[in-house]
Amino acid sequence: MAATIIEEQRQCHEELERLQDALVAEKLHKTISHREHINSEHRAFLLYERLQQCTGKLISNYEDKDGIRKREIDQIGGPNEFQEFYNRLRKLKDYHKKHSNEIASPMVMEFLELKNIRENPDENEEMVEFSDEEGYGKYLDLHECYDQFVNLKHATKIEYLTYLTSFDRLFEFPKDKKLNADYKKYLMSLQDYLVGFLHRINPLMNFDAETERILEDFEEKWATGTFPGWLEILPVL
Repeated sequence: MAATIIEEQRQCHEELERLQDALVAEKLHKTISHREHINSEHRAFLLYERLQQCTGKLISNYEDKDGIRKREIDQIGGPNEFQEFYNRLRKLKDYHKKHSNEIASPMVMEFLELKNIRENPDENEEMVEFSDEEGYGKYLDLHECYDQFVNLKHATKIEYLTYLTSFDRLFEFPKDKKLNADYKKYLMSLQDYLVGFLHRINPLMNFDAETERILEDFEEKWATGTFPGWLEILPVL
């Protein structure tokens, strides 16, 4: 049965309160294992996203751009409020008579289940996908990036373990060897993997703010010719 706008708002307010309580409880909960910590972060992220959606819905309802909320308030508070009350009561009875076997699950049950999951974690639960090499977010798996790197025309052929200790030292790669499509493709692959990995191990991180901070630092150093590995800005060939 379609809920009235007033009932939708009531449900949203209830959901918001439960989401806020669940989010606080999730962040205060002390995790034991690394896997439990990762899963907790993703549960918190899902709660936060849902909270944002619920807030947006409430704001839209209160703005009442289509006037539905005002019309409903006028109906239940006007001169025929008793008639409106009994009309709604009759519709409720008719609905429940037609759907007498339908099982209704109160919202509290969902959050009790979430509480149970938080307090009794399953050590085999996977809320996000990692490769075997990544150990559920403990380690990087840069094999694909490594293969690209060693196949670059001017790259030193090094072992994978050595690569892991030096892949972030891009400024050591000769700048005159960076101006080609293969190196750009390698950089894009490395960036995509690292950003994706960060999203998986720290979903609550404010990536937009961090990216903006990094870009501002880069643009300042690039403009003054002091960016590591590019101390003299070369024209693009």
